[in-house]
Amino acid sequence: MIKKDLSVEFLGVHFENPFCLSSSPVGNCYEMCAKCFDEGWGGIVFKTIGPKHFLIDEVSPRFDALTKEGTPFVGFKNMEQIAEHSLEQNLADIKKLKENYPDKVVIASIMGPTEEDWEELARLVTEAGADMIEMNLSCPQMTSHAMGSDVGTNPELCRAFCQAVKRGSKLPMMAKMTPNITDMVPVAKACLEGGADGIAAINTIKSICNVDLDRKIGLPIINGKSSISGYSGKAVKPVALRFIQQLRTGIKDVAISGIGGIETWEDAAEFILLGSTTLQITTAVMQYGYRIIDDLKSGLEYYMEEQGVDSLMDLIGVANDNLIPAEDLDRDYVVYPEFDTDKCIGCGRCYVSCFDGAHQAITFGEDRKPTCDHDKCVGCHLCALVCPVKAISKGEVVMKPGRKGTPAEKAI
Repeated sequence: MIKKDLSVEFLGVHFENPFCLSSSPVGNCYEMCAKCFDEGWGGIVFKTIGPKHFLIDEVSPRFDALTKEGTPFVGFKNMEQIAEHSLEQNLADIKKLKENYPDKVVIASIMGPTEEDWEELARLVTEAGADMIEMNLSCPQMTSHAMGSDVGTNPELCRAFCQAVKRGSKLPMMAKMTPNITDMVPVAKACLEGGADGIAAINTIKSICNVDLDRKIGLPIINGKSSISGYSGKAVKPVALRFIQQLRTGIKDVAISGIGGIETWEDAAEFILLGSTTLQITTAVMQYGYRIIDDLKSGLEYYMEEQGVDSLMDLIGVANDNLIPAEDLDRDYVVYPEFDTDKCIGCGRCYVSCFDGAHQAITFGEDRKPTCDHDKCVGCHLCALVCPVKAISKGEVVMKPGRKGTPAEKAI
């Protein structure tokens, strides 16, 4: 069995591995978090705690899922708000977790509508023994302009709230960003100017997953109505990776806790390579349980062995140099598809997709085997993506007319 060093240092705090529960229904009480620690997770971000005067009253039902063909949970809609337990109970749970699991990392997520609330909450979770603070500046279920995702689009308000938290606590603190914005960098910079030590990204995306076609109501239906709320799951991973990459390139060496669609060790590795030090997970736990931690850890260890890396810290952010502006990409050559006729089952999906969605470059013979017309093919590789048996791969590389040079093998 391969054993590698999965520990990371994040904002001065040691994590035995980078995997944490994100602030959500999966870390809502002592019992849940204790089980998570027993299973081997490195840390938890306790479900967001609000001020004492802020009462939560949840709707029922409150979840919906986006599916594709036979695949459940491609995307997940959650209408649940912040922690519904009393402030006293939440603080007691945090205290008990640190007492019983001193080597695990307990992160308190807090949110309030005023600077006074933020400052007081920061003081209280510090006294309860939390290791770190996460400021929830981005909850899409909260409708107040002073408390929820709208806050995360306002740099001045974010700066002020971060300053308030720093007045209440000296703990390391990260600001959790909303993806419901065009450019996250200006808001993240404002948070860092206000005292945030790092950034957590992304929170969920405002969404309507599905609409009941007969009743003409969004899902889930609550007494004949529905509402916009947060979208998570595998489907948001590309959005999360984009924001993380832009944060790391827009703010040099910013410390990031990555969130958004992490289900497998491969997902985790992608977030790390683009600049995440710790990783937060919710929707995958809701599907498969805390037990996924075994696959996440062992997968990363095998990947590190394959890459010849002993410390996970050595992989953080190393993929960012290979992401460049689209106008700077090499456009001098075409990579033509190559068909494995032994694998091909003659289904015709490549032909249909190419004819109806690309450049009409694929033809079928009487034997229902595809061939490619290089005079028409532009090397888009739509055919390879739709092939159900992966019988299409990258083949001949040809320079475009009038272009010179030989593409590096690693480029294709």
